Amino acid sequence: MLQIKNLTILHKKDLHELIKDFNFVLNPGDKAVLIGKEGNGKSTLLKWIYNPEIVEDYIEAVGERVISGERLGYLPQELPVEDQQKTIYEYFCEEERFYNQTPRELAELAASLFFAADFFYSGQKMGTLSGGERIKLSLARILLSMPTVLLLDEPSNDLDLETLLWLEQFLVKTECAVLFISHDEMLIERTANVIVHLEQLKRKTESRATVAKMPYKQYLKERTENFSNQERQALNERREEKKKQEKLRRVEQQVMHAMDVLPKFRSDAIGRLLKKKMKVVKSMERRYEKEAEEQTKLPESEEAIFFKLGDVQMPAKKTVLEYSLEELIAADGLEHNILAKDLFLRVKGGEKVCIIGANGSGKTTLLRQISSVLLARKDLKVCYMPQDYGELLDLKKTPVEYLSVTGDHKELTQIRTYLGSLKFTADEMAHPVAELSGGQKAKVLLLYISLSGADVLLLDEPTRNFSPLSGPVIRRMLKEYNGAIISISHDRKYIKEICNTIYKLTLNGLCKVEKEELHL
Repeated sequence: MLQIKNLTILHKKDLHELIKDFNFVLNPGDKAVLIGKEGNGKSTLLKWIYNPEIVEDYIEAVGERVISGERLGYLPQELPVEDQQKTIYEYFCEEERFYNQTPRELAELAASLFFAADFFYSGQKMGTLSGGERIKLSLARILLSMPTVLLLDEPSNDLDLETLLWLEQFLVKTECAVLFISHDEMLIERTANVIVHLEQLKRKTESRATVAKMPYKQYLKERTENFSNQERQALNERREEKKKQEKLRRVEQQVMHAMDVLPKFRSDAIGRLLKKKMKVVKSMERRYEKEAEEQTKLPESEEAIFFKLGDVQMPAKKTVLEYSLEELIAADGLEHNILAKDLFLRVKGGEKVCIIGANGSGKTTLLRQISSVLLARKDLKVCYMPQDYGELLDLKKTPVEYLSVTGDHKELTQIRTYLGSLKFTADEMAHPVAELSGGQKAKVLLLYISLSGADVLLLDEPTRNFSPLSGPVIRRMLKEYNGAIISISHDRKYIKEICNTIYKLTLNGLCKVEKEELHL
C-alpha cells in the first residue's frame, strides 16, 4: 500500500499552491490516473511520490509519504540527458537484474514490445531512438527491477497504435498498483478504475483534489450531473432569497415612510409600534444574511478552453500538395538508412490527413520534409507545429512577446485577452515560455496558428500535451477548421473524430488505411 497524508505543495518561486491537504491511498489492484489541466502539478506530484528530493529545488512540500515496503518504479516524461548518450546495452546494464534474465526471458520481453530478440544488446545510442522507442525501453528496464508500484508519467506519449494496445493490456493485467498520467482518453477509459483530479480554481488561487474510485466515463457523468444539480439548487435558493429581500425592502420602506410622516401631535403609541416593527425588519434582515451565507455554493471547476483556428475558406477542389519522394532517409545522418521508398501524397483543400506508423518509421522526418516544401509556397499560408515545440517557440520570450507582431498597445491587449481565455494568469503571461508546461506551450502555438490565418496546418502529434479534459475541445476546434490538415498522431480519438484520410507509413511507401481496420 502507498499512502499520502495531508500533502501540501507550494512553488518556491511565487508560493503558488499546487496541492493542499491531499490524502490518497493506492491499494493493490488500483489503476489510478492522475488528471488535470496543463500546469496543475501532476508531474510534480508523481515525482514527489517517487522521491521528494528530486523536486525540492523548486517546491516546498509538507506531508507524509508512507510506502510500507513497496518497490517503486518510475517512468519520467522525458529520458534524462545523461541516459541519451548511453547505448541501449549500457542503459540496461545499469539494472542489476538484467544479468539475471535468461536469453529466452529477454527475448519474450523484447517481443512483447515489438523489438528484435537481441535489441537489448544493441550499440545504438538511446538519444537516436524515436520517442516511442525510448518509452518502451525505459518501461522494459523498470519491469526488470520487479516493482510492486508503477508511477508512469505519460507512458502513452509517442507510442504507435500497436504498442498503445499492448500498454492497455499491460495496465489491465499487471499485478502492480499503478498511478499514471496520460492525455490519451481512450487509454484512460479502458484501464483506470480510480480517478485523481487536480484542479486550480479562482484564477489559480485555490487548489482542489478529488479522488473517485470509479471508471473515467462514470466520473465525468457523475461530475457533470452533480455540478448541474448543485448549480440548479444554488440558483433556486438565490431566486428565493431575492424575492424575500425585495419583500423585506418594501416593508422597510413602508415603515420608514410612516415614521417620517408621523405628526408630532399623534400619540407615542403609534411611534412605539412603528419602532417595534422596524426592529422586527432589522432582525429578519440579519436572519436572511445568515441564510445567504449558508446557501448552496455555485459549483466551481476549471472551464474548458475554446477559440477558433481562424476563419479559413478553402475550395475543396484546390490541390494543396502533390508530393513524391523516391527514398525517405533517416534524419540522424549516421548511415544511409532508408526508411521508406516510392512515397506519394496528394492533399486537397479541406482534407484532414493523418499519417500513422510504427515508432521509428520516419513519420516526423517525412512531415519535416513536407513542411519545407509547403512553407516555401507563396499561394498558401502554412503553419507547422512540430513535436518539439522548441523548434518553433522562442523559449526566452514571454508568450505575449512571442505572439506580438507590431508591439502596439491594442495588439498586446488583444493577445493578453486571448491568453486569458486560455486560462493563463497574468504571472504566466509574464514568464518566459521555457518555464511553461508542455500543454501551455501547445496552447501558445495554437493561438499563434489562429492569429496567423493559416489555411494549411502541419501538426506533429497536436494533442499529445493536452489533458483529457481539454482533448474534446481541441478536437472540436480542429474539426471546425476549414483549411487542410496534414498530421501525425497516435491519438485514437483524434484519428476517429477528425481525420477523413489515413495513411500508414511503411517501407514500401504510404498505404491508405480505413478507420475500420484500426479498430478505433
